[in-house]
Amino acid sequence: MKTAKISALSAAILLNGFAATGAWAADSETVLIGLAGPLTGPSARIGKDLENGAQLAIDDVNKQHLTIGGKAVTFKLQSEDDQSDPRTAVAVAQRLVDSGVAGVVGHWNTGTSIPAARVYHDAGIAQVAPVATGHAYTKQGFDTSFRVMGHDDDGGQYAGKYAVETLKAKRIAVIDDRTAFGQGLADEFIKSLEAQGVKIVDRQYVDDKTVDFSAVLTAIRSKNADLIFFGGVDSQAAPLARRIKQLGMNATLMGAGGFVSQTFLQLAQKEGEGVVALEPGLPVDQMPGGKAFEQAYQSRWHSHIELHAPFAYDATRVLVAAMQKADSVDPAEYLPALRAISYSGVTGQIAFDAQGNLKSPSFTVYKVVDGKWQPQTVLGGANAK
Repeated sequence: MKTAKISALSAAILLNGFAATGAWAADSETVLIGLAGPLTGPSARIGKDLENGAQLAIDDVNKQHLTIGGKAVTFKLQSEDDQSDPRTAVAVAQRLVDSGVAGVVGHWNTGTSIPAARVYHDAGIAQVAPVATGHAYTKQGFDTSFRVMGHDDDGGQYAGKYAVETLKAKRIAVIDDRTAFGQGLADEFIKSLEAQGVKIVDRQYVDDKTVDFSAVLTAIRSKNADLIFFGGVDSQAAPLARRIKQLGMNATLMGAGGFVSQTFLQLAQKEGEGVVALEPGLPVDQMPGGKAFEQAYQSRWHSHIELHAPFAYDATRVLVAAMQKADSVDPAEYLPALRAISYSGVTGQIAFDAQGNLKSPSFTVYKVVDGKWQPQTVLGGANAK
């Protein structure tokens, strides 16, 4: 029987091959980006929309074959379901931190973003919220917290002015869902009215699981309100709109930062006609990269944008842009670059103030006309006085 022999030359070739493979592995790295949002429950469609937007960003970045810190970098999205629940959000945040994510895109709700922010801050990891419009999120003083759309202090002020100056509302009632988002938004709306010398005729409260609005609307009907402002999200705004019509109330329903979705139109159907809402950001077709993004989204996911996917895309891309600028995926290294960044995104120019809020945010007023959300006017933005 013959014994197989490996020549010295063959052995050298094999050893060099292993060495080259080892060098390539040492010079490459997979970097995790966390995505936190409601992937189950009533707002799951929003969470999936955010996840889709973030994944598109990851795909686009990976096509560039980036090298950061001397290593070929591949980015990977790790998604976690916070169920729109503050306690779950804290557990999700800790799970992402323990997984070694380099940064986090999330959360959707203000109520989940606020407690999760402390976890990310304590770990020294950047959290870029694609939504989370409650100002309280960035008022905590954490230098790891950022958002890529306007907050409700501005949104509530604009909504209040629009209600009085454009809609000519005289008798205004307010309902909120007692969440950090809904109540905070309603408070800012009322402050705007008061600054204009307008007092509300009634304020009612529900919770974020209310489906029957009969009691609060009966109370408001007795006050002859001509406009009802709701601090809450689309899944509740739709049955609220239906009940207003069923009760024969001659009042316009108005909201902000949570109405303008396909889901609202599907749930509200004909009863949604005439509803007015103010949403942070520009209409997709007016965003600098909106049309191209919408085409890419539909091509990749075979569905329309639900609501906030472009902002999740930009939140992901701005994280990566800061890493490129710092030439490091270490949060301690790229965080200063993120704070100082000026990035041209799909949704517009992204730069942050000292609190981590988006500078010069835009807001768009929409109205349901012939069963579709139609932009009425853009407020704020870079040209705002």
